Amino acid sequence: MQKKLPGINIEKPDLSVEIAGIKMNNPIMIASGTFGYGTEFSEVEGFSHDEVGAIVLKGTTLNKTRGNPIPRIAEVDCGIINSIGLQNPGIDFVLKNYIPKLRQYKTKIILNIAGYSEDEYKEIAKRINDVNGVHGIEVNISCPNIKEGGMQFCLDPKMTFRVIEKIRGETKLPLIVKLSPNVTDIVQIAKAAIEGGADALSLINTVTAMAIDTKTKRPKLGANFGGLSGPAIKPIAIHKIFQTYQYISQYVKDKKIPLIGIGGIESADDIIEFILAGANAVQIGTSTMIYKTTIEQIISDIANRLSELNEKKINNLVGKVILNT
Repeated sequence: MQKKLPGINIEKPDLSVEIAGIKMNNPIMIASGTFGYGTEFSEVEGFSHDEVGAIVLKGTTLNKTRGNPIPRIAEVDCGIINSIGLQNPGIDFVLKNYIPKLRQYKTKIILNIAGYSEDEYKEIAKRINDVNGVHGIEVNISCPNIKEGGMQFCLDPKMTFRVIEKIRGETKLPLIVKLSPNVTDIVQIAKAAIEGGADALSLINTVTAMAIDTKTKRPKLGANFGGLSGPAIKPIAIHKIFQTYQYISQYVKDKKIPLIGIGGIESADDIIEFILAGANAVQIGTSTMIYKTTIEQIISDIANRLSELNEKKINNLVGKVILNT
């Protein structure tokens, strides 16, 4: 039964969504890499973990990783370029020291994983599989396969299929594959991920970018280039969601593959735009680093926007963009 707004005789719009069996009270997820391991924001006044549908934790590798040289973040027009380099303490440390602290929250916890070989991904998934408090895995395939000369898993459909198939064989947890926009045809990569065993797809990851200091004539990042996020990439992300949704709705008949939109979300209208393109949920990242109250305000605004659109359920808008003829 839907709740009613206090003192008003109208039904409150239903914001609940389900991603590969992960039930969330609203479609808003916190993007990996922007929220640490979920414990830091407990000290931010006015923020509640339980307000969001899910939190995607910082990318984690099998072993401790130091990351790239500083500086690692450069602010640019309409976004930021980051080159963190997957700095993290390793999967065993995360499972022992962070996951137990997150069990107190009602929100769903998704662990983002990364690796430098198929075997590393496989081993991480194996260690996560039976851990209480982890509700799903998001796989970052934008990593260099050191056994294949450094080529990223996300760039070749065959490599994508193999690594997802191996991960799928080690875990029963919902498997979300995060796709990169830095490819010729994202639909082919999506197809390979689905055939490998993905339960859902999140897109997009950051767009490869570079910024140069004209005074020093040097790149603004220690690693020279990195990944662009923020409002500048939103139109790219929406198009990738649309392309992938069109493929799934036409050709994937035996399995429901939900999509999670990522890229430059700052408002309720941004979320609705992604959902109309085909997303079932969204991840917010860069804007949470700028505006501490972004999430709380957006959740309130999106319910109001649905009421204005006379929609009772947010799911009713998925893929409902009206194309020009």
